[in-house]
Amino acid sequence: MAQTTKIARLFEKVVEVKADEIRALWLGFIFHFLILTGYYIMRPIRDSIAASSRLETLPWMFTATLIAMLIANALFAAIVARMSRRKFIPLAYGFFIFNLALFFVLMRTCPPAQQIWIGRALYVWVSVFNLFNTAIFWAFMTDLFTVEQGKRLYGFIAVGGSLGGILGPYITARYVRDIGPANLLAVAAIMFVIAGFLVRFFPSNFTDRNKVVQAREEPIGGSIWSGITHIGRSPYLLGLAASMLLYTTTSTWAYFQQSDLTREALKDSGARTVFLAHLDMWVNSITVVIQIFLTGRLLKWFGVGFTLVAMPFVSMMGFAAMGIVPTLALLAVFQVARRVAAYALMRPSREILFTVLRREDKYKVKSVTDTLGYRTGDQIGAWSYGGLHALGLELPSISFVAVPVVAGWCGLCLWLGRKQIALARAQSES
Repeated sequence: MAQTTKIARLFEKVVEVKADEIRALWLGFIFHFLILTGYYIMRPIRDSIAASSRLETLPWMFTATLIAMLIANALFAAIVARMSRRKFIPLAYGFFIFNLALFFVLMRTCPPAQQIWIGRALYVWVSVFNLFNTAIFWAFMTDLFTVEQGKRLYGFIAVGGSLGGILGPYITARYVRDIGPANLLAVAAIMFVIAGFLVRFFPSNFTDRNKVVQAREEPIGGSIWSGITHIGRSPYLLGLAASMLLYTTTSTWAYFQQSDLTREALKDSGARTVFLAHLDMWVNSITVVIQIFLTGRLLKWFGVGFTLVAMPFVSMMGFAAMGIVPTLALLAVFQVARRVAAYALMRPSREILFTVLRREDKYKVKSVTDTLGYRTGDQIGAWSYGGLHALGLELPSISFVAVPVVAGWCGLCLWLGRKQIALARAQSES
């Protein structure tokens, strides 16, 4: 009994959690761990498909992903309008599991000549799934927790995802040669089966917002295109969408720079894989430490605006440095710092921005920004980088072009942080 008390006290030092929040906190942690373990099992398979494709094919795969995103967004919004979260989340993961079962059968039974098209379809599917996977989870969390709870608990919940991000690629690297990609898809599906089953165990009455508990379980309502139309009518929602576009556009620029420098410095494909794997390992390891010990406290001490602007500020400094010293070593430091800031600080603080929205907007607007907005930013980043290169700009010059773009993004993040505080205050007074 005394040992249990000591463990509880130690846990309270790591995360500021109240007794009636512990169940929801751990369920959120495990849920996040499972869905990201499943995704990161599939991600190396997807990236291997991209690496084996010709350069001329990749833009079309990106375009196919965007088209699939448009269709999936419409279907997602239609389902959300008619179901409560406890019904539609297991249904969504049931659909994902069915898709994986279909790919499993096709990959094991179709002749080699057809495998290239199955691989391309899987690439598009995993890219679309990743964004819906994240959007569904965080929409669920923002619907479950209050703004105040989110500031205290989101950092710890995010740790579950980071641990999944470490375990998933380890499973693939360890077993892909023994059991093959198709069987790894089955392993990922098992993770999603367990995650979908966990939804029924989340408490629905532990927050102090008892007046809205019943509303959370009711169908969300609204039309299919509500998310898009609402963004166009609200400066705050438009700012959220613009922030996502800037994030993905600049991320694509940094990714292209990473590809260029890695290809030039490391001629062997195995060496490139090891280098990129080491980047992922550093990113996820540092992210876990920051999420456990700093994220929640930084959100509480400095507010959403400060933690939200950390990622674009790091990007601004990194692009400026790359413009002066465009080396692989510097890029490695830049990418690790940028991705750590994104996962440990920007992502949890960005989810808090959605807690002040209406229930319909929490799901539908978030789905649009985190999926369609994400892939649109990919397209803008890919084609604009290519366009700048076609105009004769090399990597250092493109880095300097990125600096004022990211500076504007910093200003937008500060404005969103102030606006969120104002909306939260208005809600508390109403």
